[in-house]
Amino acid sequence: MAQPSFIRPSAYQVTQQQKIIIQNSHGEKLVGTLHETGSGEIVVLCHGFRSTKEHYTMVNLAVALEKEGICAFRFDFSGNGESEGSFEFGNYWREVEDLRAVVQHLNGAGRVISAILGHSKGGNVVLLYASKYHDIHTVVNVSGRYKLERGIEERMGKEFFEKIKKDGYFDVKSKSGKLYYRVTEESLMDRLNTNMGEACLQIDQKCRVLTVHGSADEIVPVEDATDFAKVIPDHKLHIVEGANHAYTSHQPELASAVLPFIKAAHQQGA
Repeated sequence: MAQPSFIRPSAYQVTQQQKIIIQNSHGEKLVGTLHETGSGEIVVLCHGFRSTKEHYTMVNLAVALEKEGICAFRFDFSGNGESEGSFEFGNYWREVEDLRAVVQHLNGAGRVISAILGHSKGGNVVLLYASKYHDIHTVVNVSGRYKLERGIEERMGKEFFEKIKKDGYFDVKSKSGKLYYRVTEESLMDRLNTNMGEACLQIDQKCRVLTVHGSADEIVPVEDATDFAKVIPDHKLHIVEGANHAYTSHQPELASAVLPFIKAAHQQGA
């Protein structure tokens, strides 16, 4: 999915950023940017599908947190952005392990992870992380997809399933024929076999979860947000009226929804 252009509101002034490289469990280097405020606690931000840490939603949220005195760390999953590795469709649980490597590295550096936040596919990743590891007690899911079997045909076309069954793969190309990425049958099954409902039932009852979703989301139906609300034990739902999937015209509203929830965890030392 094409991402809107990079935006940084002029009111946000970044004071100090530091590039950090972390090795994941596969020996690949993950590249991230630390927004340093001097606080011992930190929020980790996870980008979405075929995106990067430089997406304006990641940057704007990091800077908004920084303005509140909260450290933020945004990074590229393996196969994306500056990080090593090959891009793969699916890869949900592998990206969970990327996030695990980041959490362990930051913990080892004396940081306390007060929250993890993910946008789009990153929202799925932070929820899956919380279902497997129970060491972070504040999770923010921004426009994650509940029903992962949906959205594939819309992105790939009606012939997608027939072709991948016949050839074992499907190449996603631009209108001019440029190859974007290849979907293998294995990577497709990785997505289809990832059950968000079952995973969310494994999230600790003491884990606070906020789901933020745009009412005009053109990629993931807003109904997916209400599905999360039905199965996650300690859940808050916030719908941003008029916002699309990328919050193109609703960046301030997104920050206003997220910041109080994270600040509460930060102040409690969660």
